[in-house]
Amino acid sequence: MKAKSLFVLSRERHAGTLFIALGLMEILRRNYKRIAFFKPISESPSKDDDIETIRETFGLSQSGEEAWAVTELEARNLLSAGDEERLYELIIERYEALKKSYDFVLCAGSGGENLLEIVDFDLNLKIAKNLSSPVAGVVSARERSLEDAENEISLWYYTMREEGVEPLVFFINHVSDPLSCRVKKADKKRNVPCFPIPYESELDRPAVLDLLEATGADPLIMKSPKQLERTIRRPLVAAMRPEHFLERFEKGDLVIVPADRSDILLAVYAANHSTVFPAASAVVIGGDFDPAENIMELLRSDENFRIAVIGAKSDTMDIAMQVQNCAAVLTPRHKRKIALALGHFSRYVDASSIVKSLAEADVDIVTPAMFLHRIFASAAEAQKHIVLPESADERVLQAAETVLRRNIAKLTLLGDRESILNRAGILGIDIKEASFVDPQKSPYRERFVQRLYELRRDKGMSREDAAELMENSTYFGTMMVCEGVVDGMVSGATHTTRETVRPALQIIKTKPGIDIVSSVFFMCLETRVLVYGDCAIVPDPDPEELAQIAISSADTARAFGIEPYVAMLSYSTGESGVGEDVEKVRRATEIAKRLRPDILIEGPMQYDAAIDPEVARKKLPGSRVAGRATVFIFPDLNTGNNTYKAVQRSTGAIAIGPVLQGLKKPVNDLSRGCSVEDIVSTVAITAIQAAHS
Repeated sequence: MKAKSLFVLSRERHAGTLFIALGLMEILRRNYKRIAFFKPISESPSKDDDIETIRETFGLSQSGEEAWAVTELEARNLLSAGDEERLYELIIERYEALKKSYDFVLCAGSGGENLLEIVDFDLNLKIAKNLSSPVAGVVSARERSLEDAENEISLWYYTMREEGVEPLVFFINHVSDPLSCRVKKADKKRNVPCFPIPYESELDRPAVLDLLEATGADPLIMKSPKQLERTIRRPLVAAMRPEHFLERFEKGDLVIVPADRSDILLAVYAANHSTVFPAASAVVIGGDFDPAENIMELLRSDENFRIAVIGAKSDTMDIAMQVQNCAAVLTPRHKRKIALALGHFSRYVDASSIVKSLAEADVDIVTPAMFLHRIFASAAEAQKHIVLPESADERVLQAAETVLRRNIAKLTLLGDRESILNRAGILGIDIKEASFVDPQKSPYRERFVQRLYELRRDKGMSREDAAELMENSTYFGTMMVCEGVVDGMVSGATHTTRETVRPALQIIKTKPGIDIVSSVFFMCLETRVLVYGDCAIVPDPDPEELAQIAISSADTARAFGIEPYVAMLSYSTGESGVGEDVEKVRRATEIAKRLRPDILIEGPMQYDAAIDPEVARKKLPGSRVAGRATVFIFPDLNTGNNTYKAVQRSTGAIAIGPVLQGLKKPVNDLSRGCSVEDIVSTVAITAIQAAHS
């Protein structure tokens, strides 16, 4: 998948990520029509200077609210509560909405003190991974040599690769030697461009307007707002005689003068008209009394005097200290500094190499949080109707509330409406938006009894037997699916797999061309999602059944946005092995290919050849599946069940399933030890299956 975003981040504060973001946005707007800026964690819900600076500088069409997902305080609370996944979920939700409306999204990390106090991992890097975004890394050489900064990048590069994040470009900011930034060295260790950028002192200085905001001082004379954009080289307290003041006076100094020193004011005025002496950035008049009015009138009336004069109530030394503590920032009001920043960036950064790197970047990261978000978003778009037969279970009620609040699906709960709502009220759960059907009193009851009798009478079922089975909530819910009253069913929190699957086989039955119901697990690894089948239903499939499992699993993968590359697993690869077990897999592969030539299916192959490109090149050179498999078909239940559990426990992968496949309409089984989150995700999966059935 071609990169449609870039994430600017640093491992340290004050490295200059906003400066880099400005330069990158200038490059991007030449190559993409619709660009958005996204800062996942914002400093404040009302105003974030970084967001506003980018939006106003480049005239972005997006609103400020679109440019962030959570505040630093909200992020801190979620992390403190151990709910890191919810943080990623909120960020992904806002980011995906931007991706739908814009051609490219430039993202920027956050490093606020509120987060640094509690985060002991690189949170921004994890966010970049969850957004499947390549990274532009920023390192500062302010307090280190260029060589040390390059070593830092090397360590960071390998950390990113181990985390599954794609480093696209690195920047070394604040380099002390400008000459070294002109020499582009070939990087033989990393095939990633790296740009040293020299220190520009003016970008590191506060402007006059920053002083006004920090001190609450007021302009006494200001002939143009641009005068407030001038940067302050240093504070110069002018309490000496004019001749000594002029000896120390340098260009860009902020002249701080007591209100009774009209002689210094006149010296600044004269210097302003001279071609020999420098000009001040501004003049600050301190003290509790006003300067001489005739002197002020002289300065005010001369149109050639273009220096802001500011009045402050503090004494001169306090003002000097305030200037020293004033931070250098970039906001929409700092237009002169922004222009300087853009020029400085373009002078030392090769835009064409960044454009080329973006064009060549192939990012294929799918984290568990991303996969779940996509499932929930797809289910919400489909708006299918799912029945939950086990309304007496507290977990089911909690899950129902989540499904309804997130608009994942419409729900029907089986049981007496008042009893269910009373139970929910005791638990503090709001499920009033659900529908309720009591199998004992439902007008569907007689219709379902008759339909079940017609479906099963040739198997020896009497009408009395059918009526008795309709007392069972699972049979009743399955019949609702069969008759189109609802689109799918999720059960198993209090019922066995047999009790869930058997009614589906008897009533809904399998799709044309498929003779068996099988299952898959979605194995959510750190940076990708794999499909394992069958790990839960069919104990020892014959070649025809194994081929059907492969076909069903490929269709399931595609329905969930996973391009199927199907590996038929065995203990040998290619033609090397012999024996009954490997022959079964070989025969199943041939059958599956003949039945569905549109699916890439290869086998037999070992697991390492299926998943590892290096092993694949040795064992199956030229294979279109080996080394890139996304769907893994195990030869039997013993192998599949043990493998999925081994991968789950040893890697920390999230296993979602079993997801039943092969039925005409979707019914899915839960584990009796399922969590509320398991039920919610299974409802979403069932809704997506219903949309594709």
